[in-house]
Amino acid sequence: MAIAKAERLMNLALCLLGTRRPLSKRELRESVEAYLEAGSDDSFNRMFERDKDDLRELGLVIETVENLDGEIGYLARRDSNRLPAITLDAEEAAALGLAAKVWQQARLAGAASGALQKLRAAGLPEDVDPYGAHGALEPRIPVHEAAFEPLMLACRDRRPVLFDYRKASAARPEPRHVEPWALECWRGHWYLAGFDRDRGAERVFRLSRITGRVRSRGTGFTAPVPDVVTVRETVASWAGEIADRSALIRLRSGAGYPLRAKAVKVRELGDGWDELEIPYGHGLDAWLVEFGPDVVVLEPAELRADVVDRLRAVAKG
Repeated sequence: MAIAKAERLMNLALCLLGTRRPLSKRELRESVEAYLEAGSDDSFNRMFERDKDDLRELGLVIETVENLDGEIGYLARRDSNRLPAITLDAEEAAALGLAAKVWQQARLAGAASGALQKLRAAGLPEDVDPYGAHGALEPRIPVHEAAFEPLMLACRDRRPVLFDYRKASAARPEPRHVEPWALECWRGHWYLAGFDRDRGAERVFRLSRITGRVRSRGTGFTAPVPDVVTVRETVASWAGEIADRSALIRLRSGAGYPLRAKAVKVRELGDGWDELEIPYGHGLDAWLVEFGPDVVVLEPAELRADVVDRLRAVAKG
């Protein structure tokens, strides 16, 4: 059915683009083979109206013209549906080439290569090598998570999704019903930003913590999509990188080098331990847990309690 509809839309588009005068519904029905198979006038009218709307949604400009006899006709003028000439200098071509090269190891490799071929056909000079000026650069965006492609399509089509998500502090995943807004790669990990329906608020999800299959839900969005989705800033905040105070911890000597890199002050305690003052922001407890027995939180008390709770949850499995 999908192939038949695509062929029908293509034939209708060719008819509308190929005519010099408006064509009536009757003439279009006689010109498009699929319309001849319509069982009744009502069936044809419904099919034609859907196809016309689909073509307009795809970007085809279809004009509706009424002749002197009051009959309605349709056509798609070539000048209204022709893209302007594309002119790219060497730097612009290189930028587009690098952008396409990023996706060569991902599922979008075919689309990226096809886009470059279209640019060639549209007038990109053959002697301009999109990769040549920056041949030493090998950009890559790793996409290993199975959830990436269905989430990317859901963001594009504005479709809610349902998936199981395991938080860093949780022993087992929980279902999440999300209206997806945007995907972004930050420090080697992919994140999804969207509206969590169950919690009634914006949330950011790390794709590597999504388990099982991403299922689509046909209903539309219930919350407005913000004009700017700040995925990286939100992740940085939740990761404790936006700090508004300090924490005091004990760190085993020779361990925890990422913590040492962030330390404001370091003091040797002896017996194989150091005392560090580090920036404290939301999510620091989850990060400290990753260092296990090499870290002991001294203050503040609420941070110490959060770390202890997370360690107990991990111990329970």
